[in-house]
Amino acid sequence: MKYSIRVLLVCFSFQLVVGQTNDKPNIIFIAIDDLKPTLGAYGDEIAITPNIDAIAKKGTIFLNNHTQQAICGPSRASIMTGKRPDFTQVWDLKTKMRDKNPDILTIPQFFKEHNYETIGLGKIYDPRCVDILKDKPSWSIPFINEREFKYPEGYKAPALGFYQNKDILKKIYALRNEAIQKGIYGNDINKYIRERYKPPYESSDAPDGAYVDGAIARKSIELLNDLDSSKPFFLAIGFKRPHLPFTAPQKYWDLYKETSLNKASYQRKSTNPVDIAYHNSGEMQSYKTPNITYELNQERLLKLDDALQKKLIHGYYAATSYIDAQIGKIMASLKEKEFANNTIIVIWGDHGWHLGDHSLWNKHSNFEQATRSPLIIYDPRVKLPFKVTSPTEFVDVFPTLCDMANLKIPEHLDGLSLNSHINTGQGISKPYAVSQYPRQNKMGYSFRTDQYRYTVWINDKKSTDPIYFEDIHAEELYDYRIDPEERNNKIDTKNYENLKNRFQILAAKFFSSQLKKESIISDLRDETQKPVNKYAKNRANVISNYIALKMNLNEANKQNINTILYEKYASNAEKTRGKNLSQDEKKIIYKAAFAETKAKLSNKFDSDKVSQIIKLERFKQQDLNKK
Repeated sequence: MKYSIRVLLVCFSFQLVVGQTNDKPNIIFIAIDDLKPTLGAYGDEIAITPNIDAIAKKGTIFLNNHTQQAICGPSRASIMTGKRPDFTQVWDLKTKMRDKNPDILTIPQFFKEHNYETIGLGKIYDPRCVDILKDKPSWSIPFINEREFKYPEGYKAPALGFYQNKDILKKIYALRNEAIQKGIYGNDINKYIRERYKPPYESSDAPDGAYVDGAIARKSIELLNDLDSSKPFFLAIGFKRPHLPFTAPQKYWDLYKETSLNKASYQRKSTNPVDIAYHNSGEMQSYKTPNITYELNQERLLKLDDALQKKLIHGYYAATSYIDAQIGKIMASLKEKEFANNTIIVIWGDHGWHLGDHSLWNKHSNFEQATRSPLIIYDPRVKLPFKVTSPTEFVDVFPTLCDMANLKIPEHLDGLSLNSHINTGQGISKPYAVSQYPRQNKMGYSFRTDQYRYTVWINDKKSTDPIYFEDIHAEELYDYRIDPEERNNKIDTKNYENLKNRFQILAAKFFSSQLKKESIISDLRDETQKPVNKYAKNRANVISNYIALKMNLNEANKQNINTILYEKYASNAEKTRGKNLSQDEKKIIYKAAFAETKAKLSNKFDSDKVSQIIKLERFKQQDLNKK
């Protein structure tokens, strides 16, 4: 039975102002699970994605966009809150976002608070990282349950959530009966089946709507048809493919010739490898059939035969084209609506995906194929399309949407608005995007610039903790201009020594910016509890980090230098700024401060170290003053 959002809102005691003028843009927010930039709009010559490409041709494509963490739960928690994983504390697939941050603000929640109707269906958050209502505070009406989805006549919901192929269904039903005969009940039945049979790919003659993403598209169109246009809306639609298993109607497989698909050309670790950066593709290995076997090569990476690799690549592209077709149906429906010219479209994939490069499958890394993620934003009020090559990241989406809707951006967000890029093709460019991934007891932080990727692996700490040189487990440095496949880790290459030093300083500055405020303040207040001089604090942090890295100093020594330099910079600022002093008068003050600083350093370090500290401080001061 058809129902309207207006009726639902009345049922849930939401007040509706009849005839209200909608002067705010609507937003359709489309998430695509595990989608890497295998899109024509991103220059992929294999991909057949005409509908997404058509949106991109009218909008802004962010070509160097990166996820905060290449796994569903943390990535989605970050984009939906505008906060990095070390703040959300969602680093896995079991931590619930609001268990750690009960009052955290999400994008739909913010728009709901600003008089938007917020509606969600499909996979927006990872369901394991939110409550059973898919984050209740986010939605004006309850999140659309999959039990409400309709399937074509003669079809049930896909088996195990994925499959419609008749031969596969027979095997699944046989295993289900076997489980019941063994006294297994409830959710344990599906677990029993998946542990024994879960094909990584599938095709069938079923129609689009027989798979869950087709049902999501159908439900989305129903919602668009029933929306009350007197109030702006935020409609979040989450598609589930091309996540494994690669399932789609046969016609999407037929778009590609498997023989013409190439497997990854570089399938091993880099030279000078950091072993912890790699994994054995455990998610891939969980998909099993009697005719598929998995084994590891000499580098402990997953080894797949050529035929299976090509089949998986074929399946990934087929599933991507299938999702593209569903988006096309939604866009065709939107075009018929009176609010189409006032509706922003956002399309994003929550992270990239390895298709055999480095002998890796799935995501779960800090390499380019896992972190680089599509982001396309179309604003119908902007008449020119743009391509943005500077680094961006998913924490930028929250402030961008606020800016586009002319709403005040919450001050606590970690990202920057990209609205100027969308309007003009130009804007404030970030020097880098930051991704991270945990492995064992270490966290790898990856800094992606326009040309390079620097990754530093930290022992037993997060970016919100004080991090020092001795906390570094390993480092990686890749130059994409000459090495797009990450074959050579340049971190110990002599020609890259200066670049390595610059990245170490950049990383130290980032870590300093992420420290908990209370620890920064307690470290930087003197005995009289004077207010912190932000200029002095920042400069002392940057320079002390630089000196500690160069001299390989421990935590205590670094803190001593930080405190002494802060006192010097704060004192100089207090004695000279706004005093209308001559240069000679300033020189006297600076000379006295230098002598006092040298004396303080001499109480902590021997004469050779003091000389080295002073030399490094002078060099870094000059470097900072040039910027």
